[in-house]
Amino acid sequence: MAGIVQGKVALVTGAAGGIGRAAAEIFAREGAKVVVSDLQEDNGQETVALIKKAGGEATFIRCDVSRAGDVESLVAKTVEQYGRLDCAYNNAGVEGEWTRLHECSEDNFDFNYRVNMKGVFLCIKYQVTQFLAQNSPGAIVSTASIAGLVGSKNAGAYVAAKHGVVGLTKTAALEYARKNIRVNAVCPGVIRTPMLERMFEANPKMEDAMLGFEPIGRFGVPPEIGEAAVWLCSDQASFVTGHSMVVDGGATAC
Repeated sequence: MAGIVQGKVALVTGAAGGIGRAAAEIFAREGAKVVVSDLQEDNGQETVALIKKAGGEATFIRCDVSRAGDVESLVAKTVEQYGRLDCAYNNAGVEGEWTRLHECSEDNFDFNYRVNMKGVFLCIKYQVTQFLAQNSPGAIVSTASIAGLVGSKNAGAYVAAKHGVVGLTKTAALEYARKNIRVNAVCPGVIRTPMLERMFEANPKMEDAMLGFEPIGRFGVPPEIGEAAVWLCSDQASFVTGHSMVVDGGATAC
């Protein structure tokens, strides 16, 4: 049985681990040729190896999403490798430091903005440029967060950047809807990723506190976000654009 992205070429940033790796594996499982991209080459190549071991097709291309030249080159190399680009999942992101606003350094704010917001802007910019050059439909999904929809104490820089991702998503969706280029975001709740584990190691009390806000009684796992991202990139979501899909175990329903 054909997968929901059978024959498509998919690009996934931040795919060296966590949600990005899970999404890359699901894209491959569902029939796509996958470009795995990250700054961490060793872990990125591990993602490629996992995909190939499962019978899929993938290649690794290193990219710093905060650098325009890197992102432009990433898209160009994707097309050079596979002949086209059909869908992209802009997942690369950072958590930065978690502090109150008056204690947030400019460096921390700039770091969050550069990767979490500017990185998504650059990815959308060059991915849309490629879709227009191909004169073909395209689908883009970016990782925002429930922090892109609501406020969160001690995370002002992160919240601001993720709200920016939601705004960019809506704007791009409107600008390119008539070109059959769909642009959406996925807004994860608390997901068991290496990023989350780093936070819990730094503040062990945080785990129980955060779990108390999960109506479903557990944290999410990366494949649950990956499945949503791949579906949004598929033709099954052909009437979905400008949407920020919440996958959070009911946390924002409270």
